[in-house]
Order: sequence, then structure tokens, then C-alpha cells
Amino acid sequence: MSTNHEAFYRLWHVLRQVPRYPHKATVQVIEAGLKGIGVNVTGRTIQRDLIDLSRLFPIMVDDRSKPYGWSWQKDAKCFDLPGLSIEEALAWVFVEQHLKQLMPNSAIDHLQRYFNAAHERLNDEPAPQRGHSWLSKVRTVLPNQALIPPDIDPQIQRAVSEALLHEKRLEVRYRKKGERQSSRYLLHPLALILRGSVLYLYARLFDYPNARNLALHRIESATVLDEPAIPPEGFDLDDKVAQGIWDFGAGELIKLRLRFSEWKGEHLNETALSRDQAIEEDPDNPDCLTVSATVADTPQLRWWLLGFGAGVEVLEPAGLRQDLSHEIVRMAARYTCQESVKI
Repeated sequence: MSTNHEAFYRLWHVLRQVPRYPHKATVQVIEAGLKGIGVNVTGRTIQRDLIDLSRLFPIMVDDRSKPYGWSWQKDAKCFDLPGLSIEEALAWVFVEQHLKQLMPNSAIDHLQRYFNAAHERLNDEPAPQRGHSWLSKVRTVLPNQALIPPDIDPQIQRAVSEALLHEKRLEVRYRKKGERQSSRYLLHPLALILRGSVLYLYARLFDYPNARNLALHRIESATVLDEPAIPPEGFDLDDKVAQGIWDFGAGELIKLRLRFSEWKGEHLNETALSRDQAIEEDPDNPDCLTVSATVADTPQLRWWLLGFGAGVEVLEPAGLRQDLSHEIVRMAARYTCQESVKI
């Protein structure tokens, strides 16, 4: 590699070692990062590089105390290669729309430049005949009743995210649903779960072995502690998701058999209930399907089934069939009572 190529390679990676404000990196940190990729230079050379680069790029030094730290300016545009393709820009927009609440705030701060670059890339694309930009054609729509998300204090979300990212304990004041006063809890944070429009922190309380869900918008204060967060033995987040914990179930699996009519279950041919789902078609009734699947027994399952109205019948298990039967009787009584009052 020629001297010019070596210098370009070094300068490029010096820029990549500089974080975005409010984070900063010292010359020693940058030097260690360069050594990790096989670039061996002195701290004095890196210092000169940074001063020269600051004349061309929006990087700055915090010289209020030693050791000095270097940062990209907070509003600096995304500077990276290669340039975004349309597909990559669309992917970043979907990430911003759908996953932004689940990311640690420090990661959001870092990724904001990529979100901005994606918007710029799509805005720069020549408008088609009708003049609509790409951004006017990209939306994320969830398959449930739209609800306005509750407000979450940004400082609380930042503390929770940082505790999760660095595996630290949290001290919070949390107000339970339906209560006016908050209580103090020491938490071992385990996961952030976005369920519909509500963001939950899944955490151990104090040193109890079991974990529970805490809605972030009910946390009134949060402080990151300098103590390690300890997960339960054998904790696996994917197992918890499969058990239906965030559909408010107890983790029990059931063998479900459903009979759909009026073409109501047709979509399950494309979006299955489970990996072991089986569908039987009725040759005498082409609009009817019998579906078998192993699923978690949760309130969410019952809400989903009730949403089909008369278009579905639970064949098994008997307990679930009985529960829904009783619920339907109560619903009928409620509506009959209201109609009687109106008459």
C-alpha cells in the first residue's frame, strides 16, 4: 500500500472512531481502536490528524478538561460509504417508524444520522409523474385497533435503556394501574417489549426469582445504579415470547382446534398460528376450514377468537370452548338488556 493510500485509510478510520456528541473519544481510545484493525500510529500523529480533519469535517474537541475528547457535532450529517440504495433507505425508514421505541436512547442518538440520511436519499429521488415523494408512500400499519401511545418521560426512557444496554440495576418509583401513589422498587432489567402502543420493561423486582411487566409510562422516576443486573437462571427471551407472557398468559400451551366458516380462516393458509398448524378443508363446504395448532393459552387468544364472531367455533380444548360460550352468553345478555332499555 502506498504512503498516500495508507494515509487515506488511516484518516478514514480515525473519522469512524469519533462518536457523535454528547459522547466523545480521547486520542488514546482512538489509538486503541486503530490498533484493533492493524493501523499502528502514535497518539501525536492522531492528534494532528484530528486537527486537520476538523477543518474539513464537523468534528470538534472538548478541551474543558483532560484528557480531551473528540466528537462529531450533534447535527452533523451522516458521513459513511457506500451511499444508501433505495432499498436500504426504505429499510431505515421502516426501522424508524416501527422499532425506534425499542432501541436504547444512546443507539437512537447514533442512528439518527442514518434516519436523516434515509429521508434525504428518498427525498432526492426524482418524483414520478404524480409528484409524490417516496416518503409519502411508506407507512407502518399495525394489525390492531389504533391507539395513541401514552407519554413516556424521555429521561426515564433513557435511564431504562441505558440500564438494559449496560446490564445495570435500576431504582424506580412505579405507580401500579389504578393506584394514585407510586412505590419504590429495585429492578434487574431484562427486556423492553413493545406491545401495540405500550412499551413494557420486563424485570425482576428486588431479588425475587420471577420477573414481571412494568409499563414505562407508569414509571415516575428511574435511576441507574452501579450494580450488575442479574437475570434468572436459564432466562431466554424468545422462550418467554413463545409462552405468551406479553399476551398476559401464564405460559401454558394448549392444542387448539377451530372450525372457521364464511371464509374467515382463509388467511391462516398464509400466516400460520404455529409451526405445527394443520388445516383441513371441508369438501362439502368450501367456505369452511378446520384448523389445528399448538398455541399459548392467553387472554389475547380469546380476544382474537371473539373478533371473528359467528365465523369461528372452538372445538377443542373443552375448557376454552366453555369459557367463550359463557362470555358469549354474557355479551348477548348485555346487548339484550340495552335493547330493552331503548325500547
